[in-house]
Amino acid sequence: MMANKRGPCTILMADDDADDCLLVREALREAKQPHDLRIVRDGQQLLDYLRRRGEYQQSPDVPRPDLILLDLKMPRKDGREALSEVKADPRLRSIPIVVLTTSTAHDDISFCYRMGVNSYITKPATFCGLVDLLASVSKYWFELVELPVVELDRHGGQIE
Repeated sequence: MMANKRGPCTILMADDDADDCLLVREALREAKQPHDLRIVRDGQQLLDYLRRRGEYQQSPDVPRPDLILLDLKMPRKDGREALSEVKADPRLRSIPIVVLTTSTAHDDISFCYRMGVNSYITKPATFCGLVDLLASVSKYWFELVELPVVELDRHGGQIE
């Protein structure tokens, strides 16, 4: 497994489209980026994962993600709402978030950057484009960028 300077990389993908999730998993494999890809289906499940609530409360295998790939259009709690909550939470706001969505709406782009998203990327139209994109994203976030070392408490929360 490819590792950053701190160890293995975990990517948490929040997207309700099962086909898109499968394509991302395959594109990471094709790009020779075998990260630990975790998938949640909506913004509520994303927050439950990050805060270790609900179905994730008792699970021993809920690693803090090194990167979140966030779709905007999801049921229950959409990506905009989830982004706002993650960036407002001092224990979670340091996790890099890349919006990966079909929306090219200027309002969506502006909103996401105002909320503190790290990058906004429109999903490529082809599988080859997705492979290239994920190879670039992976290289940037896990090889080039210096990320803070985050100390976690026994519940997975960030220690201030």
